[in-house]
Amino acid sequence: MSAGREVKEAILKQNPTAKIDAMELDVSSTASVNKFASDYKATGLPLNLLINNAGILATPYTLSEDNIELQFATNHVGHFHLTNLLLETMKRTAHESSKEGRIVNVSSRRHWFSYPEGIRFDQINSQSGYNALSAYGQSKLANVLHANELARRLKDDGAEITANSVHPGAIPTNIFRHHIFFSGLANVFGKFVLKNVQQVKIRVQRTWEQQRHAM
Repeated sequence: MSAGREVKEAILKQNPTAKIDAMELDVSSTASVNKFASDYKATGLPLNLLINNAGILATPYTLSEDNIELQFATNHVGHFHLTNLLLETMKRTAHESSKEGRIVNVSSRRHWFSYPEGIRFDQINSQSGYNALSAYGQSKLANVLHANELARRLKDDGAEITANSVHPGAIPTNIFRHHIFFSGLANVFGKFVLKNVQQVKIRVQRTWEQQRHAM
């Protein structure tokens, strides 16, 4: 929450008229997701955009408080559950505002490199054969499959909401903290080969402008 407050203050410094609230959410915890969704809906605020961005990478084998492998719990299950809890609010907002809603799952190119069998549905919590990077790829593959199926269902329902998964590119953040090799590369070469947050913002803005002109 302290980091959220810092971001809020930075945004308000640039745009004093912005209306921003920071709310606590731990997507690895079903109880936290339930509380967040309940608290958000209680505000009566509309919801037009949901970006499922939280993530961890290559953690040592750990189970969440719900006894789910931590990367799968954090990167996929929590976002899946949160999206389901907020979906009716998004549908109502899209209908009342006549503005298309958007759900974005931040995935990773690493989804190509999951376990050989893809998602190990019958071994999600198995410590035997656990590989930190493959488990990360498994969770990111789940992000992609979730977005694909959700997009299909929203279209079938006639809901004015799009669902997509995106690979944001390599950005030097503390997501590499559990993997010494990648963390070292990011520290040494990050400023030369990885995008910083400002570059990502510019890229997103350009993409958005291109999409608007194409419509």
